Amino acid sequence: MRAGRKKQVLTEKESVIMNMLWENGPMFVREILEHYEEPKPHFNTVSTLVRILEGKGYVSHEVVGNSHRFYATVDQSEFQKQGIADVIRNYFNNSYKQAISALVEDEKLTVDELKEIIEYIESKNPSDDIKNPSDK
Repeated sequence: MRAGRKKQVLTEKESVIMNMLWENGPMFVREILEHYEEPKPHFNTVSTLVRILEGKGYVSHEVVGNSHRFYATVDQSEFQKQGIADVIRNYFNNSYKQAISALVEDEKLTVDELKEIIEYIESKNPSDDIKNPSDK
């Protein structure tokens, strides 16, 4: 997405197309259509959705002959990180702890999964690298 441009939320149908582009790379509308399960949407519907994504700044195209090959202009991992940050900010008072607590409360995360997350965090931030101010 271009810098300075207001980000826009994606609809579920737009997200499906973005995931296809991230997974498969640049594609023509007919190729995108091939990735849909039955019942497939109409060609014009997919074409409209791709143009909307292009208008939002998430997709661009290159001209190939008389057609357009579309590609994502945003990195999937950056898009995911920004989406999570938006949810945390908008629904959990900018508190990741509140978000995790809500997942635990709703039984979306198990104790074993939380342990895995803690192990991951500890491997990224070894405790011997963390200096306690009172140790000086």
